Amino acid sequence: MSSPFHIVILGGGTAGWMAANLFAHRLQDEAVQISLVESPDIGIVGVGEGSTPTLKRFFSDLNIPESVWMAECNATYKVSIRFSGWSPGMGPDDYSHPFISQLDTFSERPFHVNCRTRRLGLDVETSPDKFLFNGYLADKQLAPVTPENFPFRIEYGYHFDSAKLGEFLKHRAIKHGVNHVQTQVESATTHQNGDIAELTTKDGQHLAGDFFVDCSGFRALLLQNTLGVKFRAFKENLFNDAAVVLPTGAMKNPPVETRATALSTGWCWQIPLTNRTGNGYVYSQDYLSADSAEEELRRHLGLLDADIPARHLSMRVGQTEQHWSHNCLGLGLSQGFIEPLEATALHLVQIGIETFLDAFLEGGMTNKNQLSYNKAMSERFERVRDYIVAHYKLNTRDDSDYWRDNRNNMTLSEPLLQLLDVWYRKGDLTQEIQRQNLASHFGSTSWHCLLAGYGTFPPVAPNQPGTGDLFEENALEEFFTRCALNFAPHTRHLTGK
Repeated sequence: MSSPFHIVILGGGTAGWMAANLFAHRLQDEAVQISLVESPDIGIVGVGEGSTPTLKRFFSDLNIPESVWMAECNATYKVSIRFSGWSPGMGPDDYSHPFISQLDTFSERPFHVNCRTRRLGLDVETSPDKFLFNGYLADKQLAPVTPENFPFRIEYGYHFDSAKLGEFLKHRAIKHGVNHVQTQVESATTHQNGDIAELTTKDGQHLAGDFFVDCSGFRALLLQNTLGVKFRAFKENLFNDAAVVLPTGAMKNPPVETRATALSTGWCWQIPLTNRTGNGYVYSQDYLSADSAEEELRRHLGLLDADIPARHLSMRVGQTEQHWSHNCLGLGLSQGFIEPLEATALHLVQIGIETFLDAFLEGGMTNKNQLSYNKAMSERFERVRDYIVAHYKLNTRDDSDYWRDNRNNMTLSEPLLQLLDVWYRKGDLTQEIQRQNLASHFGSTSWHCLLAGYGTFPPVAPNQPGTGDLFEENALEEFFTRCALNFAPHTRHLTGK
């Protein structure tokens, strides 16, 4: 090893610069030099993007106030995801999956109990947004910024321009000592033991390092091409492999939720930013051509005659067999990608960096904990994949082969099969999630949101006792409505007016 220990990050974008900032922050007391190499000629996949609440922790850990970064990245607040048109056969036109906050301590158990009661045939309230406080903020278009006199922590994410966020994080990382090298890397060479030795650039530079982070996108120059780590596709149960993107104007009153609307061969996201609205149609090329997808998206947005250029993106859904191989860590698209439903891409990047830094430092900056890290990250991807697969498996649309084939697909993991079996057998889903140790991925309340939101219940029994609805008995609507009086409109926080 050299002194100082040299970490080389290949590729910028949100993943690369997020890694650079977290590495610089966590390793500031170590004898470490950090360089990020990116080509000024290679663009990034910069679109309107949504996050989970983990991103709030990222900015908090780095002591970056929302007032500093949000305006620069055209960001808005996000408290939930609303799904429209996924399960018309079971009744609900749409449902929401609100982020779970400390305040929901009072309502999660009533929600779980009501879902089980409804599975037994009783006609009780099971709408997720009725039981979770962020559902009320979304309905009233209130920002989740917690007043000083409000004693509960509210969890939320953001919508933002990913290209602008990458730029913001780049300037911060450079300010904190990260060496920015602008050149195009063409290849990498290895030592006899298989470790990466150096990167060779188009202009003849040789960049040596002790540890490398591959953020080179789907081309995965280091992890897959140089080290030969194999990629395992999720194509057998996640069909989507492409997207077409079209921006529209900014909304006058941007909602605090992402919308995911089912279309003929996939779904369309709607992400409200302060300067525009991001829209994209995620679909499968096995069922729909790129031209047809663009036409359908334009029709959905009312833009058939508008002269707005569309961007077409390809996706490779799956994960590498190892996320950390030799002296190289894969992050972002180079390590794997699960389609954008539920906004898990950046979440997995952040978890990947944080978990790696813990393992790397505990192991004395060696490969001591490589095996356990790879197992943990692979499990993360698998379980996130299961939750996304469930959206497609449980759909009740009948307007195309795409939706029917998704519903009839039996290539499901054993953990997912067991969860669905417990639900349909009217068992205790929370207990099953605890038995499988799944709570660190999508917890019990998230699974209840999905299954109840889709209306996966038996017919209501003919004789109703008229009691047993914990939503009514606990007066949850009044409780949450009064709590919401403490919060201000979303637009007021964005504009200051």
